Amino acid sequence: MRIDSWRLRMSGGLDALFEGRKELLTAPEVAQLLGLTKQGIYNWLRDGVIPGYKIGATWFIVRDELKATLQAGANSPKKHENEDNEGS
Repeated sequence: MRIDSWRLRMSGGLDALFEGRKELLTAPEVAQLLGLTKQGIYNWLRDGVIPGYKIGATWFIVRDELKATLQAGANSPKKHENEDNEGS
């Protein structure tokens, strides 16, 4: 029960954090929103920690996808294909 109330508080906090934000965000906007460096956000995007779409040299982050990822606690790096084959 304790975790559920924590998730509710986190959910409300994320709702407030993302309230009034436009649907598509840039990496610098996400960096400012989360209080991180732009380079850190670019690293997270490259490593698949947070969802984003790269068009040319510009990354776009869909607000609701980012919010859902943070809410789910799913913000951990995805395994790269070559990492699965190491040690075989």
